[in-house]
Amino acid sequence: MTNALPSRGVVLLPRDTRDTLFLLAVIAWVVALQAAHIPPWTTALTGAVLAWRAWLALKAQPLPGWPWRAGLLVIALAGTWLTHGTLLGQHAGVTLVVVLLALKTLELRARRDAFVVFFLGFFALLTHFFYSQTLLTAAGILVALLGLLTAVVNAHMPVGRPSLAQAARIAGGMALLGAPIMLALFLLFPRMAPLWGVPNDGMGTSGLSEEMRVGDIAELALDDSIALRVRFDGRPPPSGLIYFRGPVLSQFDGRQWQPLESGFPGNLRLRSELRPGGEPVSYEVTMEPNRRRWLFVLEAATTAPELPGNRVRMTDELQWVTQRPIGSLVRYRAQSHLDFGHGPLQTSLGLQDHLQLPPGFNPRTMALAQELRRTHGAGPEHARALVDAALDRLRTGGYVYTLEPGVYGQHTADEFWFDRKRGFCEHIASAFVVLMRAMDIPARVVTGYQGGEMNGVDGYWTVRQRDAHAWTEVWLQGEGWVRVDPTGAVFPGRVGSVLRLQAPTGAVAGVLQAAISPNLMALLRANWEALNNVWNQWVLNYTQDSQFNLLRSLGVASPSWQDLALVLLAVVVAVSLAGAAWALWERQRHDPWIRLLRGARKRLRALGVISSERTPPRELAQQLRTRFAADPAAQALAHWLLRLEAQRYAPHSPLTLAELRRDYRRLAWPTRRAT
Repeated sequence: MTNALPSRGVVLLPRDTRDTLFLLAVIAWVVALQAAHIPPWTTALTGAVLAWRAWLALKAQPLPGWPWRAGLLVIALAGTWLTHGTLLGQHAGVTLVVVLLALKTLELRARRDAFVVFFLGFFALLTHFFYSQTLLTAAGILVALLGLLTAVVNAHMPVGRPSLAQAARIAGGMALLGAPIMLALFLLFPRMAPLWGVPNDGMGTSGLSEEMRVGDIAELALDDSIALRVRFDGRPPPSGLIYFRGPVLSQFDGRQWQPLESGFPGNLRLRSELRPGGEPVSYEVTMEPNRRRWLFVLEAATTAPELPGNRVRMTDELQWVTQRPIGSLVRYRAQSHLDFGHGPLQTSLGLQDHLQLPPGFNPRTMALAQELRRTHGAGPEHARALVDAALDRLRTGGYVYTLEPGVYGQHTADEFWFDRKRGFCEHIASAFVVLMRAMDIPARVVTGYQGGEMNGVDGYWTVRQRDAHAWTEVWLQGEGWVRVDPTGAVFPGRVGSVLRLQAPTGAVAGVLQAAISPNLMALLRANWEALNNVWNQWVLNYTQDSQFNLLRSLGVASPSWQDLALVLLAVVVAVSLAGAAWALWERQRHDPWIRLLRGARKRLRALGVISSERTPPRELAQQLRTRFAADPAAQALAHWLLRLEAQRYAPHSPLTLAELRRDYRRLAWPTRRAT
């Protein structure tokens, strides 16, 4: 039953009900953090179970019997199997852990059951890092951790009705006491790549793909998440020269572009033949995980980025790829020459791969190619004039750069050049390469990121998914592969500035934009992203090299795993000894009243007044008055002992320990032992 407080209109729940509801709220928070990564039916089922359990607690109803629990377990197992096709693995395992955590609350009868729920909750917290390691995720997990610790502390306080605030203060103190050990383990526990980190068996996250279907990159323009951050050693280059090279696509089936699968033997295929020029640009890249095997660097990188435990190489198309997919945040340095040439300077048999077009597609584009060749000439010596003519058509032909070009049909190039005249960067690049190949000019599509923006708070250059871009390369005799960005001919603001097409905003976003100053929003966003960058640099990207650098700063000339282990052991032992000393000191000072009485008892023992820890001050005073009847000092001491007892046990005593401690120091003690 509940006890009502009519004066305040507050209902005081029984302690068991209050504690159960608090624990259910913490579990609901844990599940809510995981909602974006588990199937919708899992969130619905766990929500229903937690709501049912809360209703049972409020109404003081008995818990459901085993048939109910067994039925729900069967439903959970069947749903997991139908969703994931297995009961094992990362995703299926996380689903089952979340469901079992909720189902366990239906048999929450004793403290033992509560402990099982606590530890299931701690395990469920760890699974969040399978999917996200951002600062926001860490903050949410910290709140859940403190909630679970509060519930654990509260379960160890069975007597009375301690407040949740008191349990929370104790839990917070425990977390702070454990922080030094946690910090030592974070700094010194060996990072054993690739075992260290979060396993991934999932599909790629948002970002570029190694295939480009006309219209795909337009979807990325709606994604404002960060792809990579760059810190230049000096002044950043002009935005119009910032091209982060990704997959190069040379094979076209009429609708989709894919990497080249050449039929030529190895000795006839094209080589990179990189010819750097000018001064290099040095920079450091922090790249978000993309579950792909490529690294993004500025065109054209001349030094291989270094990743611990992962080999990196450059392909013949100037794309840098890794041995294993990038499943976690990585940081690497690179050096690029923005003025460069590459590819063969004279006609090569391997260039035939970049002239192939599927038969039966885009007949009007083929006719346009013939018309341009008749007007400007044919052959390698006229290739530059043909490229300029195509770009001039894009500038003056009424073409529009847009996020909503409509759905293209079978003849994508024909529709762009003659019908729609509307497209995003991949529509323009694809149609341009088709036209070039139709004029016997080798050409290919290059995807990656172009441009970005400077964060004025931390000085990092930020590249977002909406900066994803597709441009082209054409081969010109005597020059090799030359970058041509046809999107710049249609919409010059896309290249060389931070101007981007904006996705349509919803009603809520529109209201917020109208209510909040754009400058304030930009400032808040820049500060938040700078804070996230600090988290990325110092926490997520704390690698084995960082550990060795820490040891070098401590004076270890050539650090190794053995040095890490020894330093970690020394730190753990030192912290443990400090904790033991603190516990011993705390034990001695846990009650100032007892400390004061213990000091008096020790001095009385020297006078022959023998007592135990259980002897009250009143009995000590009586012994003094009996044994030192004629000694005024003993009588004053006996009076002080009675005042000490009154301070502790008398109701509404005006005495304070500070007064008693001061009077104790002023007492005159007997100089002879009792007879």
